[in-house]
Amino acid sequence: MKVGKWLRRGGCVLGTVLGLVNSAVGESETVTIPDGEAYFQDAIGNRWEYRGHMSEGPMQTIADKIFSNTSTVTGTTTLKGVVVKVFHDSNAGNHGASDSYYRRDAVGIVYYGSEPGSSLDRQLTPYQIIRFPVVVPSSFQQFARQDIDFGVDLDGDGEHERADVDATVHVLAREAVTVPAKTYTDALKVEARMRMRIRFTAEKRMEIGTDTMTAWFARDVGLVKYVEYQQLPSVKGRRGGVTEIIEELTEAEIKPAAASR
Repeated sequence: MKVGKWLRRGGCVLGTVLGLVNSAVGESETVTIPDGEAYFQDAIGNRWEYRGHMSEGPMQTIADKIFSNTSTVTGTTTLKGVVVKVFHDSNAGNHGASDSYYRRDAVGIVYYGSEPGSSLDRQLTPYQIIRFPVVVPSSFQQFARQDIDFGVDLDGDGEHERADVDATVHVLAREAVTVPAKTYTDALKVEARMRMRIRFTAEKRMEIGTDTMTAWFARDVGLVKYVEYQQLPSVKGRRGGVTEIIEELTEAEIKPAAASR
């Protein structure tokens, strides 16, 4: 399956996007992928190695970081009365070690959160992150939540900001993508977008924060590349912060699907 890092944002404040309601994106004809489930591998023992690059800082002042991440399906656990798969990341998005939890059935995959996770993430989970069958092109609206706790004090007044959050995802195409591991000729390309209208408690104003992620999934492999761009608004004269994160697959060990059942 290996959707954890892409959907969970490595535990970042800007959280997760994916969704529920289909509509065509940019084209009138749609194609249903008969083996769409094969793009999301979750057999226990699966392992993915990624090479990552992060650029972050205020606008026009960017620091570059190189990092690596190993992701492994370690087993199952029970959350909220259901059995979920556990994905362990050693350093997803350069944010350190974390575990993410997913439930898969005939109609899709549901995300049950992560540890450690953000307070924003905990207010949104569990929710569906992909639907089967996979349709190209299509779009999904994941959620539209009003007046939730943003989980962070951005303006320094001792109170968490409040936010309205909406999220969508677009299943765009199947195309070739090249990563250090190899070239995958028919990877599934998906773009996820989240927008937050953040209300500052001290300054009594609203600003927009965004998170856009483009990800490529290969059949019988899972996530092979993602590019994420996050932007937070300026606060008290400080320039807004931007973060770009890229992870690319260097090698993978994928177990037979029967091992995950």
